[in-house]
Amino acid sequence: MLDWTLLRSFLAVIDTGSLSAAAERLGLVQPTVGRHIRELEETLGAPLFRRQPRGLEPTPAALDLVEDARRMGEAAMALERKASGAGDSLAGTVRVTASRMVATYLLPDIVAALHVEEPAVDIEIVASDETQNLLRRDADIALRMYEPRQAQLVRRRIGDIPLAVYAAPAYLARRGTPATLADLLDHDIIGLDRADELLQGFARFGMPVPREWFPIRCDDHVVGWQMVIAGAGIGFVQVPIAEAEPRVVRLPVEDIGFALPLWLAYHEDLRPNRRVRFVADRLADGLARRINSRETR
Repeated sequence: MLDWTLLRSFLAVIDTGSLSAAAERLGLVQPTVGRHIRELEETLGAPLFRRQPRGLEPTPAALDLVEDARRMGEAAMALERKASGAGDSLAGTVRVTASRMVATYLLPDIVAALHVEEPAVDIEIVASDETQNLLRRDADIALRMYEPRQAQLVRRRIGDIPLAVYAAPAYLARRGTPATLADLLDHDIIGLDRADELLQGFARFGMPVPREWFPIRCDDHVVGWQMVIAGAGIGFVQVPIAEAEPRVVRLPVEDIGFALPLWLAYHEDLRPNRRVRFVADRLADGLARRINSRETR
């Protein structure tokens, strides 16, 4: 019988196209994933990948293996979820995934309080703007900026995170303070490199602009936020995060009328797990207080 550990690494390489990306997904190091692939190739007596300029390309032998490997993986994950869900102890680990902005600026205080309340619970945090697969146990709990649709997930809407326009005083002293959204066209806006949300937003405001109009572009929202704090330009930022930062000010432009929905989700097989429920409740309560707070600095 094939070793599930080897097949798990195989499927991760199939899905990501590289050893390094597969290792990151699995929480392993690249040499370990490479060793798993070599062991599987030796077991099967056939090469599974060819190295190409854009990554690893699966061979016909690999493609023949994928469907059976996925079925085996689904069965293994179902058993693992059921075993995890049966636990009634708080002691143990809960893996939480959240966007980089939420993980960096909203979770620390909540997790710190949770740890003081229940030191036996270990928290692993996956800070990523990529969707982690709860069905595959990439994480136990996910905090997402959209409604999860899979029927197997327990879902809870925490609230909406409004966006507003912020800048550093140093930038405003240099360039002046815009009074309307239309005034933003005469300013430096921190943009996104490949994502389209800001382009769509400006078009919705009746101000279509090309991507190149943004003088500084980065898809990492934490980096973009730090650019705003440094005075490099104006940014559209989540209000609960920006209002906790004394180095920026909210601009007196009209309300942009946009908010990000925040959802918490975990697999239904984990519903009986006391530890997962405990962490989910503390995260949901703490985040709801934070995003619904009317307090400003």
